[in-house]
Amino acid sequence: MAADPASINLTNQFLIAMPGMADDTFAGAVVYLCEHTDKGALGLVINKPIDIKLRNLFEKVELTLDREDLAETPVFFGGPVQTERGFVLHEPVGSHYNSSLAIPGGLEMTTSKDVLEALSNGAGPRKVLVTLGYSGWSAGQLEDEIARNGWLNVSAAPEVIFDTPIERRYERALSLLGIHPSMLMQEAGHA
Repeated sequence: MAADPASINLTNQFLIAMPGMADDTFAGAVVYLCEHTDKGALGLVINKPIDIKLRNLFEKVELTLDREDLAETPVFFGGPVQTERGFVLHEPVGSHYNSSLAIPGGLEMTTSKDVLEALSNGAGPRKVLVTLGYSGWSAGQLEDEIARNGWLNVSAAPEVIFDTPIERRYERALSLLGIHPSMLMQEAGHA
């Protein structure tokens, strides 16, 4: 008997866009799901850099960035919702920022400026991915997209986010399922 899709919790998993994704926004995307409840889902795209470096983002919020290892790191398109707002995905650090979501079994996502202030001082989390915007789904929407073969999902691996070159993240996320991109068909078969 198949599990009730509504009872499946995809928090701390990757969503991997299938070829032929109807929404161009998500074509070729890998999304890290920060939260998935019966009310909906929230995630951050981890493989679509935008034309802003962290150094520039810090200048815009009137902070200096004393972390040479991060200065030239790109900011990412996290999704089409609230694209003017920053989201910092980072390894758990044990410190508490004003607005952080601890992802069960996974990472932390912080939206308050204090994480940027910690980074600007050379402190803060060592591994970070900063996005503008997030990806959101209303109740049942994500489950419906998965049922229509829009997404594959797999348990997230932090090394894909933080240690894999951006252009290889899609392929690497698929490899967690034992799949090579060439194995995916553009259209689902119908008998």
